[in-house]
Formats: sequence, structure tokens, C-alpha cells
Amino acid sequence: MAIEDKVVITAALTGVAANRDQCQWIPYTPQEIADEALHAYNAGASVVHIHAREYDGTPSWRVEIFREIMEEVRKRCPIIINFSTGAVGIDREDRIAHIRELKPEIAALNMGTMNYAKYSRKRKDFVFSVVFQNPFEDIMFFLDAMNKNGVKPECECFDLGHLESIFPLMDMGLLKHFQISLIMGVVGGQGATARNLAHSASLVPPGIAWEEIGIGQDQWLLVATALALGGNVRVGLEDNFYLSPGVVAEGNGPLVEKAVRMSRDIGREPATVEEARAILGVREMGSS
Repeated sequence: MAIEDKVVITAALTGVAANRDQCQWIPYTPQEIADEALHAYNAGASVVHIHAREYDGTPSWRVEIFREIMEEVRKRCPIIINFSTGAVGIDREDRIAHIRELKPEIAALNMGTMNYAKYSRKRKDFVFSVVFQNPFEDIMFFLDAMNKNGVKPECECFDLGHLESIFPLMDMGLLKHFQISLIMGVVGGQGATARNLAHSASLVPPGIAWEEIGIGQDQWLLVATALALGGNVRVGLEDNFYLSPGVVAEGNGPLVEKAVRMSRDIGREPATVEEARAILGVREMGSS
């Protein structure tokens, strides 16, 4: 099988919002997050996407916590690390400090301001609703820091406007070596449908690697669609707790295992870490 036919599977291990009242398997501490990274690696993931948390599970942007997470992951496995920069109400200097200091292989970059919400049909109300602020000024600030530190941007696009925002930044020379994530299922962004994913994928610039990120149980529909379209996929407890309706995954490993089975069912083999580095053009840790 040619390397271009391989699928890069990312595991989003913990996120920032979910807690153990919702899912007992959510990791909090650096050691727990690193253990989940190892489980995901052993199951077939080649990349982990990580938000930091304090030891009590609350969100953290402290460089010290990110450093501890990175060190613990590196003790366990060679998986590619993608650190988040996403936050609500956090100063942009704090959102980028761990990227400058620790230089992970990849860093997530949200591509636009949006309403970001979860809606309950049962309650006829929003579970939460915030404005996720990412003006161009901040996006350019983050890109400058990533470019100077040899960190590959992962452009996270929640709707078509975010995807179209990539093109002027490419024209300015700020976006050169990057990858794209097409995120669907957040209220305020694109709905989680196969048609939306197919259209969005058709707009990705030629030669740029892309993955789908499905929020909630529609994730598996989008995984199937992305695999058929030749894209990469992301699963994990940040995005979805369920293997199937009513069946909660006991950690990130089982979610990755399902993505691996789905990949092989259509004749695509999961990429190893080494293959994922080649597909994504990601450097080895510690190299410039």
C-alpha cells in the first residue's frame, strides 16, 4: 500500500470542557493524559491532540503543566504531539507561551471568531453559549510565533468562512507549511453531515493534508465519509464519548480501535508515527 493511501489517526485525549461527571474516563493529570496517549498509540493513533488541565481537572494554560504533559508522553511513546491554543477569555500571550517554550510538532490554530454553543432539545435551551474570539490580528500573531519556532499550524475550520480565511493568509506568506481540520457538529458552525464534509474537503488547497473532526455521536458518520474521501480522521474523548448509541468508550483507546477497524474495512491502513511524519511533513522532536 502506498503511503498516500495510509490514514493518519489523531486522538483528542481530554479537551477543556468535559468532566468526570459526564464521563469517568476523562484524564486530568499529566500522568493520566500521558497514559491515554500511550493507549491511543497502542491502538493505532499516530498523533495526539492535547489540552492541559490542572490536577483537579480545571483548564490550564500554564507552561509548566504543558511541559509535564510533554515529558510524560515522551517517556511512554514516540507519538506526534499537537498542543491546543484554543481558549475563551484567555490572553493571547498565555495561549501561545507553551508553543514558544516547548515547540511541539503541531499546534492547533482556530481560524475565526464564532458563536460556540451546545443546545439541548430536551431543555429547549443552550447548555452553554460563548463567543469564541479569534480575529485575524490574533491568528496572524499565533502564526508568526509558530513559524518562528518551527511548529506546524493545524488550521481548525468550523465553517466555510474559516476555510476561506486560509487563502489571504497563504497569499501573505504567513501560511506555508500547514494542515487543515474540518470541524463539524458545534452549534454555531457547520452541521455534521456527509454533504457538508464532502463540499468542505473539495475546497482544501491541493497538496494540503486534511482531517475531519466530528463532535458528538455523528462523529462516526464523518469518519466514514472522510475515509472514503481520502482524508485523515480524529477521534477521542474531547469530541465524543460513545462507541455506539448508549455505549460509552472506556478511554481513548477503544475509540481509536474503532477508527482503525473502519479504516481497514475500506482498505486503508493506519499510518505509523514514522509514516504520519512523512505524510504531514512533520519534523522529529528536537530537530529544527
